[in-house]
Amino acid sequence: MTDTSLLHIFMLVPLIGFIISLFIAEKREALISAIAFSTVGLHFLLFFSYFIIWMMHDHNDITIKDFVVFKSTGYEFYLDFYFDRITATYSFVGSLLTFLVSIYSRFYLHREPGYKRFFNTLLLFYLGYNITVYSGNLETLFIGWEILGICSFLLIAFYRERFLPVRNALKVFTVYRIGDVGLILAMWMSHHLWHQNISFFQLRNDLLVHTELESHTWIGIFISLMILITAAAKSAQLPFSSWLPRAMEGPTPSSAIFYGSLSVHLGAFLLMRTYELWENQYIVRVLIILLGLSTSIISTLIARVQSSVKSQIAYSSVAQIGIIFIEVALGLENIALIHFAGNAFLRTYQLLVSPSVASYLIREQFYNYKPRVLTIEDTWPKKIEHSVYLLSLKEWDLDVLMSKYLWNPLKRIGRKLNFMSLKSILYVFAPLYMIGLVCLYNKVTIPPMVHAYVPLFFSLIGLLMVLKAFSENKSIFLAWILIMMNHFWVALAVSFNEDFSFGQVHLYLSGIVVAGTVGLLSLRKIKLLENSLDLSKFHGHVYEHPKMAFIFLIACLGLTGFPITPTFIGEDVIFSHIHEGQYLLAFFTSLSFIIDGLALVRIYARVFLGPHIKTYHETPYRSS
Repeated sequence: MTDTSLLHIFMLVPLIGFIISLFIAEKREALISAIAFSTVGLHFLLFFSYFIIWMMHDHNDITIKDFVVFKSTGYEFYLDFYFDRITATYSFVGSLLTFLVSIYSRFYLHREPGYKRFFNTLLLFYLGYNITVYSGNLETLFIGWEILGICSFLLIAFYRERFLPVRNALKVFTVYRIGDVGLILAMWMSHHLWHQNISFFQLRNDLLVHTELESHTWIGIFISLMILITAAAKSAQLPFSSWLPRAMEGPTPSSAIFYGSLSVHLGAFLLMRTYELWENQYIVRVLIILLGLSTSIISTLIARVQSSVKSQIAYSSVAQIGIIFIEVALGLENIALIHFAGNAFLRTYQLLVSPSVASYLIREQFYNYKPRVLTIEDTWPKKIEHSVYLLSLKEWDLDVLMSKYLWNPLKRIGRKLNFMSLKSILYVFAPLYMIGLVCLYNKVTIPPMVHAYVPLFFSLIGLLMVLKAFSENKSIFLAWILIMMNHFWVALAVSFNEDFSFGQVHLYLSGIVVAGTVGLLSLRKIKLLENSLDLSKFHGHVYEHPKMAFIFLIACLGLTGFPITPTFIGEDVIFSHIHEGQYLLAFFTSLSFIIDGLALVRIYARVFLGPHIKTYHETPYRSS
């Protein structure tokens, strides 16, 4: 009865619900919410029935190699689904909490202008969540991972007429983008280690895993560290912890389901899924324990001085997830799963009642004064106590450190690239690219010493282009064209590595050309309609041009490699042709993918989100 084909239902149900919800009129609130909680409720009933039958049949692990999306010599991109106790736990908690939150949101968001938009995004999130927890390999997991990332951005920026929600949505997306590329690099190196896209079920094979790891220790450590970076970014562990309270700018239901219970725990899910890969790498296990311990201590200290209820809950949740990381590293999988379920239910409840609690506390403080209770910190020397208090009040400057040592240096480099203009692209870089193509078709004539550095040179040009696009504040068309050209330079650089079918390059660039062209046409139309268009401020054009905003968002997603165009598969194919010793080339390519995603979302936010540029629209205060 536990037919493996039934696993497809758990992806099809939320997908069908999401598609149906897109065609419902915005004014029909009752129907929109009914479709949402009916979809999630049906999904929960189907899962629970499947789970009972699975338990009655020895609850063996179920794996499906579904279908091959793309195949070439030495490479295969296929969808794979997996069901075990980890999937069962995450699916049970996810479906039940999403069902409860969808019912809660039906009344909480009544007459909210973005009512339909919220439920559309909630169903898309639920689709991405199920793809992630049912995934059987890193490639399938990455599809769900990307969907969750864009849903996070859209829900944090839900109140898109305000400055802070949009700015904080951009901050959160920057951290998510680091995690995305960490996952790409892990897939890249694991492909070279096992010469296949290894599934999670195959990781359970000790002979297959440890035979390779014994002879490639450093490669195994590299893969494990990339997975750890991805997990830390997703679960807001140090040094990425500051993004979680920023994510609370969205509506309370989305804060509860995303950042209190489900999405924020997927870092721990990734560690549990790949446990067999790093369980014998004691350096990695110690790093995970130290990371979880330091995050728990610092987040607890920060949570105790927060003035915002939602921020306090956010940091408390981060502290518990740090302990879950420790449990996973110690091999206590069952305890970690129980801890996840308990923390998810608790944080969802706390966030959903937080508006009421805040109003009660405001009333109580006027009528029931209570002196401060002595704590363990009062036993410390006053100098240490006050220092820790101030550090915690400033959230240990985690946000400042990320900006100062990561993003600001990149922006400074980009601002110094003033020689990159539309004219230089036409008269310098376009001819240089043509010379590169000529050299590509005559690789045999290039001296071996020169040939080794050609891919690095071309990939560096692409990286410099996205750095310029990321820091550009004047010409929006220049930024867009530079982002498009980056992908062409990456394709050219990797093409020098080895001989492979140009159909793979065409697969990669096809989505870039289509999405890039659609984006350029959209920007041109907005420019004609509004005259003024730059990247120095938010314009808020979504209010007067909602359809154009949606089309442009789709173009941005296509250009960044979201799983709606062949570019999503093409990026993985391109990375498979970067050799295992070419760390610098992989670094340049992955960094360009990080920054081009940030530059694209920044363009979308500056053009369509934020306070409207026209004065006859209501403009909230900057601090609202």
